[in-house]
Amino acid sequence: MPAAVLTGDLVASRAADAASTDAAMARLAEAADAFGREVGHDLRFTRFRGDGWQVLVPDAALALDATLAMLAGLAGAELATRIAIGIGAVDHPGSRDLADAAGSAFVASGDALESLPRRNRLAIAGDDVAPWQAGALDLIEHIATGWSAAQAEAAAYVLRPNPLTQDEIAARLGITRQAVQSRLAAAGAGHFERILAAFRAHAYA
Repeated sequence: MPAAVLTGDLVASRAADAASTDAAMARLAEAADAFGREVGHDLRFTRFRGDGWQVLVPDAALALDATLAMLAGLAGAELATRIAIGIGAVDHPGSRDLADAAGSAFVASGDALESLPRRNRLAIAGDDVAPWQAGALDLIEHIATGWSAAQAEAAAYVLRPNPLTQDEIAARLGITRQAVQSRLAAAGAGHFERILAAFRAHAYA
């Protein structure tokens, strides 16, 4: 089964102080851990070169779900992140972390991030990736990069393999159902349902 590797780096991190960079990395690690618990996989969040990071999603069908989880985890922070999705094989998942991992999914993800124009935030490459997926990511980037922290917090509970109901989200966040509806509408969460289904159903080699 093909896997997905997400490789990212923080935007404009050289102009930020170490505390801001560390805080952003901590939020990304928390998002990866929470998503991993939900889907039953350890994403093995690994930090590289100060402002770089990587996670392994064993099931490529969940590539977009994981990407949205990472974006939502960092929404409203001082720093944003770029993310390149690589689809392919994993020959070795690494020992202690992903630093020594190997496989075509890692190569595709790393190369996609290296070639990603600085003005863009999302990319996808690898085995049997379709042109429509790259186009969809452009639209997703436009929406998701505008999320506030409150919008992303609510959206993260519905843009996932096992979404919560609005009543459940309200109870988790300690707000009214109407407030949840407002946040989800502002985040454009309803527009993601079909594209998430399409990513999950896409046939990779």
